[in-house]
Amino acid sequence: MFEQTERTEIEKLGEFGLIDHLTKHITLKQNTTIKGVGDDAAVLDFSNKKTLISTDMLLEGIHFDLAFTPLKHLGYKAIQVNLSDIYAMNGIASHVTVSLGFSSKFSLEAIEELYSGMLLACDKFNIDLIGGDTTSSKQGLVISITSIGYAEEKDIVYRNGAQEGDLICVSGDLGGAYVGLQLLEREKQVFLANPNIQPDLEGKDYIIERQLKPEARIDIVDLLKKMEIKPTSMIDISDGLASEILHITRQSKKGCKLYEEKFPIDPMTAETAREFGLDPTVCALNGGEDYELLFTIKQADYDRMKHDVDVSIIGYITEENAGNQLITKAGNVHDIKAQGWNAFKSI
Repeated sequence: MFEQTERTEIEKLGEFGLIDHLTKHITLKQNTTIKGVGDDAAVLDFSNKKTLISTDMLLEGIHFDLAFTPLKHLGYKAIQVNLSDIYAMNGIASHVTVSLGFSSKFSLEAIEELYSGMLLACDKFNIDLIGGDTTSSKQGLVISITSIGYAEEKDIVYRNGAQEGDLICVSGDLGGAYVGLQLLEREKQVFLANPNIQPDLEGKDYIIERQLKPEARIDIVDLLKKMEIKPTSMIDISDGLASEILHITRQSKKGCKLYEEKFPIDPMTAETAREFGLDPTVCALNGGEDYELLFTIKQADYDRMKHDVDVSIIGYITEENAGNQLITKAGNVHDIKAQGWNAFKSI
């Protein structure tokens, strides 16, 4: 799971001692932070902006496997997947709170490693960590993150604004995180069968990183602002492309057409998927955890967007009665169905 050369039992510090220990080096970067860690509540001042708030929980054995997830990577990922929700609203993420539940199997050094990844993400995305909680847990490691941000009311983008004829765009590439997970799961099973065999991950760095250390796409939000393009709808891809486009079309009361040939799939993702007997398109549609941004724009904005190499136009919005359709490379038409991540499937 994790190795430490020394081990300090957390009970020696107690809850408040642990919080003091973990937060003593936090430096505040946001001028919107009036009071951060250290009082009964944080105090923020966004002036005349609208406040954006999102919360996610990550549970050991459900959302992550410590057999192949380094604690520092887990801390980094826990922060950035929450920031992604703020960026998906076309907002500016500025603050997080962090709550942890863990058992006695975790030493102080292990929690420090987890926290160091969180602080690394906060530094990279210019985020203030302003509070949280810690408690004991009998169910393994529990991480709950609340992300806070802000935006001008006129800039906020919801899921329900897509209009007929709008172009459907996606940042980056799809399916890599899911295929990376399959690779990690395979090597875990090999290790369990024979601990003397070293993991065979050579040449697969990109898809492993897509799973263990994805990056929230604040650069796309910045790009859209620079181009003076306001999406008509937007969502981040946490549960798979199919699930997310259906969120947009259902809430917008519209349909869509997606074109398989337009899906951005990295060659390593495609190659590795086929090694596992998987269809790369299915991985893109239903894999999840890519944390790319899926958004719609007006056709009038096409000329400004078409030359950006990290944004792909994969389809367009139709009237609701036309349904949600995938056009395959062979020209066949299939209804789009959400078959991605279901947090309650294994319960």
